Amino acid sequence: MDQPASVADVHEIAMTMPYVKRIEGPKGNPVYSVGGKSFVFFRTPRPDATDPETGDRYDDVIMFWVPSEGDKRALADDPDSPFFTTRHFDGHPSVLVRAAHLGDLNYAELAEVVQDAWLSRASPRRAAQWLASRGLT
Repeated sequence: MDQPASVADVHEIAMTMPYVKRIEGPKGNPVYSVGGKSFVFFRTPRPDATDPETGDRYDDVIMFWVPSEGDKRALADDPDSPFFTTRHFDGHPSVLVRAAHLGDLNYAELAEVVQDAWLSRASPRRAAQWLASRGLT
């Protein structure tokens, strides 16, 4: 079985995708983009993602773009999945996960989420090239 996924894996997988740039967000948080569009975004603490017991804002939330609302619902609604969403993201094609819960995924599962995030934001030409390079077209 694969090792549990980690934050380091998020960074590694994102950077293995073609045409990726890592930029720093407004508070120094990493943002991975392709063609100027973010696909993985390390969030700063926000009022929409808080500990239900203490009310403290989570400081380890990572946002991943998803291809569709169906993909979002499949990830966020699965009780065995670490992914979630908040009302702030209603209608937004993305899911959230706490870094503290990445270990609920293995490396291959995380890679699929990061790759799907990249595919959802890359240009059609770049996406087609990447898929073809893996025999997935």
